[in-house]
Amino acid sequence: MDSINIATDTTQPAGQPKGLYVLFTTEMWERFNFYGMRALLTLFLVNALSFREAEASVIYGGFLGLCYLTPILGGFLSDRYLGNRNCILIGGVTMGIGQLFMFISASTYDTNFDLSKIAVYIALGIIILGNGLFKPNISSMVGQLYPKGDSRLDAAFTIFYMGINVGAFLGMIICPLIGDVVLADGTRVVAAFKWGFLAAAGAMFIGSIIFYILKNKYIVTPEGTAIGARPGLDITKTGEEVVTAKFTKTAVYTSVFCFAALALMFYYVVELNVIYSFIYSSALTLAGLIISDKSLTKVERDRILVMYILAFFVIFFWACFEQAGSSLTFIADYQTDRRIFGLNIPPSLIQNANSLFIMIFAFPFSWLWITLQRRNMEPISPVKQSIGLLLLAVGFLIMAFQVKGLGVNEKLGVVWLIVMYLFHTLGELCLSPIGLSLVSKLAPSRFSSLLMGVWFLANAAGYALAGTLGAVLPPTGDKYVAAQEAGINLQAVLDRTITPTAEQLAKLHELKLPTEYPVFAGFPITSLFEFFMLFVILPGVAAFLLFLLSGKLRKMMHGIR
Repeated sequence: MDSINIATDTTQPAGQPKGLYVLFTTEMWERFNFYGMRALLTLFLVNALSFREAEASVIYGGFLGLCYLTPILGGFLSDRYLGNRNCILIGGVTMGIGQLFMFISASTYDTNFDLSKIAVYIALGIIILGNGLFKPNISSMVGQLYPKGDSRLDAAFTIFYMGINVGAFLGMIICPLIGDVVLADGTRVVAAFKWGFLAAAGAMFIGSIIFYILKNKYIVTPEGTAIGARPGLDITKTGEEVVTAKFTKTAVYTSVFCFAALALMFYYVVELNVIYSFIYSSALTLAGLIISDKSLTKVERDRILVMYILAFFVIFFWACFEQAGSSLTFIADYQTDRRIFGLNIPPSLIQNANSLFIMIFAFPFSWLWITLQRRNMEPISPVKQSIGLLLLAVGFLIMAFQVKGLGVNEKLGVVWLIVMYLFHTLGELCLSPIGLSLVSKLAPSRFSSLLMGVWFLANAAGYALAGTLGAVLPPTGDKYVAAQEAGINLQAVLDRTITPTAEQLAKLHELKLPTEYPVFAGFPITSLFEFFMLFVILPGVAAFLLFLLSGKLRKMMHGIR
C-alpha cells in the first residue's frame, strides 16, 4: 500500500479556486491569437508574398516546431530567474507585438514587398519567443494553485484544457472570417489578411491585460501569498523540498557534448531536417540533465522517470491525432462527401469538430473524475492515458471499416469523420489535460516549468512523427480518376502488372501522381483501409503496453495518482 493516500483526503474544498478561471481566460485569448494567426499564415505567404506552397509549408512546419522547442527556454528562465508571472506577461505582450508585425507585413506587401517579407520573418521569430515564455508557465501555474496531492487537479486541468479549445475554436473562425475574404467570383481579397492578424494581436493584448489586473487578487494561496513569483521571492516553495537545482559542471559539459552528438546523428544519420534534429536532441539532452541533478531524492527521481515514460507514449498519441491537419484533411478534401443539411463544408473546417467536442465534454469529464474520486474508483493517471490511446485507436478503427472496399468513384460520408473526431476528442480529454496535471503533480517545484517544457517537447516529437506517418497516405480516388482521364490505368501501374511507357511516366509526373505505393516499415500501404489500420495498431499497442506498466508506474509515483 502507498505511503500516501491522497484519494481519501476529505479536507480539500469542493470547488475550484478562482485563480483557475483567470488562467482559463488568459489561455483562451492566447490560443485565439495563436490558432487564428496559424489558420491564415500559409494562405498569406502564398497569396501576398508569392511563396510557393511547398516553401510556405516548410516555413509553417519550422514555425510550429520551434514554438514547441522554446518552452524549454521559458521554463528555464522562469524556474531560475523570472518566475511564472513575469514570463506569462512578457510572453503575452511579446506575442501581441509579433502579431502587430504580421499586421505590418500584410499592410505593406503591395507597396514595399521587401519590407513585408522582412516583417513576416521578424513577426514569426517574435511569436516563437513569446510562445516559449508563455506556454510552459501558464500550465505550470495551474498546478501551483493546488497543494501537492490535491485530487481536484485532473478536473482543474480538464477545465483549463477547455479554455485552450474555446480559444482555438473562436480564433479559427473569427480570424479567417475577417482575414480570408473570398468574393463570389472566387477572387481572394489579399488586403483583408491584415485584419485577421490585427484581431489575433488584440486577443493577445486582452488576455495579457486580464492577467495583469487579476493576478494579484486571485492567483494566490489561501493565505494570500503570490503564486508564481520570482524564485527568490516565492515563499510557497519552502519546507523540506530543495529550492535550487545542483547541476555539476561535469553534467553540464556532458549535456552539451551529448546535444551536439545527438544533433549531428539525427541530421546526418537519420536524415532529419535541422529543426527536428534540434528538437529530438534537445529533448533527450534536457531529460538527461534534469535526472542528473544531485539534489534529487529517490522519490523525486522516480517521479521524473514516470514523466519520461509517459512522455514516450504521448508521442504516439500526437503522431496519430495530428493527422487531422494533414492526411485526414486530404481525405476530407478528395474522398469525402462533405454535404450536411445542404451545405458543403470546407475540408479545413471539419477538423474544428475536435474543438467543438472539447467544449461540450470538458466539464462532464471534469465532473466524472471528481465523482469517481469521491467513490474511490478514479483510475490513476497512466490508466487514464492508456484509455485515451485506446479511444484514439477506436476512432481510426471506425474509419478503417468505413473505407474498406470503397470504390474509386465512391465517397465517404462526412458524418464518419465527425464520429471519428468524437472518439479522438474523448481520448484527448483522457490523455492531454491529465498529462499536464501529472507534470504538476510529479515535478519538483524547482523544475516545474522546465519539466513542462520537456513535456511539450514530447508533443513536438509527436508532431514530427505525424508528418512522417502522414506521408504514407496512399492515392485517394481523385488520383485514379485523373490518371484515367489521361488514359493511364494507375491501379495497374501501382500493382506493377503493367510497365508504364516513358510518355506515361512523364504524364504521371506532370499530374503529380505516384508511380508506386508508399511504404511503412518495409510494407507497402496499398489502400485507405491499410492506412487507417496503421493508426489503429500504433496507439492500440501503446495503450496495451502502458496499461501493463501502470502497476509499476503507480509504485514509482509514490502516492501521487
